[in-house]
Amino acid sequence: MTKVNISEKLSLFKDYWNPRIAGELNGQYVKLAKFQGEFIWHKHDHEDELFLVIKGEFIMEYKHRKELIKEGEFIIVPRGVEHRPVAKEEVAVLLFEPKSTLNTGNIKDDLTKDTLERI
Repeated sequence: MTKVNISEKLSLFKDYWNPRIAGELNGQYVKLAKFQGEFIWHKHDHEDELFLVIKGEFIMEYKHRKELIKEGEFIIVPRGVEHRPVAKEEVAVLLFEPKSTLNTGNIKDDLTKDTLERI
């Protein structure tokens, strides 16, 4: 039962699209990640995802629309919805999602992280 300093945890890594586990509760992980560029199109058949922007902004792309998510805002992507985060500049994000959530969802490729580091 210790507090977590988000800025301190974000300073521990520089790479993109590689979420780290910062905490867990009730079968959910609290993850921190940095994004830049385009991620892959994917969906999660059984999990919803929450993206909270800590620093910067990104666009959540869906097949038929785009949503700009700014610092201090969050978006929930419902299970089964195909999506792709895109960040022109570096963005720091807190993710809240079930432990079973694979970062690339239904797709396996070079960006897939089967095992996550704890920070």
